[in-house]
Amino acid sequence: MRCGYFEAGVCRSCTQLPVPYAEQLVAKEAATRAALADVPVDPTAPGWEDAAASREEGFRNKAKMVVGGTVEEPTLGILDPRGHGVDLRHCGLHEPGLHAALPVLADHVRRARLTPYDVPGRKGELKHLLVTISPDGELMVRWVLRSTEALPRLRKHLPWLLEQLPVSVASANIQPEHKAVLEGPEEVLLTEQATLPMRLDVPDHPVVLQLRPQSFFQTNTTVATELYATARRWVGDLEPRRVWDLYSGVGGFALHLATGPDTGPDTGHDTGLERHVTGVEISEEAVVGARRAARLADLRADFVAGDAVAWATTTDEPRPDLLVVNPPRRGLGADLAGWVEASGVPSVLYSSCHSGSLARDLAAMPSYSIQRARVLDMFPQTTHHEVLVLLTRG
Repeated sequence: MRCGYFEAGVCRSCTQLPVPYAEQLVAKEAATRAALADVPVDPTAPGWEDAAASREEGFRNKAKMVVGGTVEEPTLGILDPRGHGVDLRHCGLHEPGLHAALPVLADHVRRARLTPYDVPGRKGELKHLLVTISPDGELMVRWVLRSTEALPRLRKHLPWLLEQLPVSVASANIQPEHKAVLEGPEEVLLTEQATLPMRLDVPDHPVVLQLRPQSFFQTNTTVATELYATARRWVGDLEPRRVWDLYSGVGGFALHLATGPDTGPDTGHDTGLERHVTGVEISEEAVVGARRAARLADLRADFVAGDAVAWATTTDEPRPDLLVVNPPRRGLGADLAGWVEASGVPSVLYSSCHSGSLARDLAAMPSYSIQRARVLDMFPQTTHHEVLVLLTRG
């Protein structure tokens, strides 16, 4: 992948850009294996699978753009060391639909007279532009504003934008504080539709996830699809009937592991097996979307809005056959890892975006050994990646 921004020294976010992609993938797998070298691997189990590769460019389904410059000449990208806008609207990481949408969105900033926020001067209204594209080419557009002052102009010029782009969901997020926080707690929905359908086409399981404005989804749709497909394949061999999914987000794992009321070879569900999944997620918006997706797909999945650690350590529900965890970068932490170790849960499926925190958590769970493991390259051109491990209690 060639990048004019990188070569000009304008943006250095893709730290691995000079490294051939095949070498990046080898290095990520080697680093992950080294980080988990002290975790026992069951010698009778399948063990490590080949890493899942990504496209080298055009893979990001979300653009997180800092808005700078002026109303007449807005920049969409990042800020330089002085706090001035640097335009990156032609970033090669974005999916083609995002690449085409960003110039139109810049035109909309001019039409609606949305004054970019001046960080050094602490004035202006529009801080960020957050755009997500679905596999079907639909867009979710969110404007992060300092106040509600610009909302009337945003609403007035929204019909023009809807004529230009396939925007299904539009909202304004209000973030009044002057600090490095991407978004605030208040969301103002501007369209009738509130969820962006994310159709992942995992084989034999046609689930459509429902993404709402303040909920998280993996940034690489193709690799996310492979992540959930890998989880289904591994869990299918275990045949658990009761599953907990902690940090369940919009239900990516939960909805791809749950079964429906009709089982059989032609249903897309596991033959003869009734599996119920309970997902726990602190984001209420994500839970609303997950519940909607479960209802539309008619799956045996319930979702609880709450802290994963508090729920797991206090619930009186029977312990699951399988525990799924997909924590933030910091990992499970000592309390939850200790609870898992003492829980007696026979199997754990752990999805991690940081092999260092994963290794720390597994060191606190010595009763478990690795049955299967796989690196999935969610973030090409960087050292970051996803790793999925299936653990069983010895």
